[in-house]
Amino acid sequence: MAYFDSEQKEKIKHAIEEAEHLTSGEIRVCVEKVCKIHPIPRAAYFFKKLKMDNTLHRNGVLIYLAHENRKFAIIGDSGIHQVSGDHFWESVKETMQVHFKSGNILEGVLEAIKITGIKLKEFFPFEEDKPNELPDDVVDQG
Repeated sequence: MAYFDSEQKEKIKHAIEEAEHLTSGEIRVCVEKVCKIHPIPRAAYFFKKLKMDNTLHRNGVLIYLAHENRKFAIIGDSGIHQVSGDHFWESVKETMQVHFKSGNILEGVLEAIKITGIKLKEFFPFEEDKPNELPDDVVDQG
């Protein structure tokens, strides 16, 4: 059974679309039921599987959630990581945790998308002629 219902998925997709109107970066959200390992390597697995490492500017960002065992990670490709550094990822993670601890999972994801779009805009502004390289739909692995 999917963690987010169709209305929630639509809100996430809309947030991604809004964030990507600020930047040439690509943002995705991937959800699965259980993560049996540390969430960062699992997120890295999906990052590669979803071909997020093939963007033009290497500026893809993945928000990964394993809802049943409450694990999550946010990772970015080399282009964004080089200019944002670890502090940025930690600050987004902390923001998400505040929402998650209050039981506001959707709000935490939406806030992370918004913050990420703003940060991506600093280093990778919107390019009128650049196509959307990756789908904006939530990747639901069950």
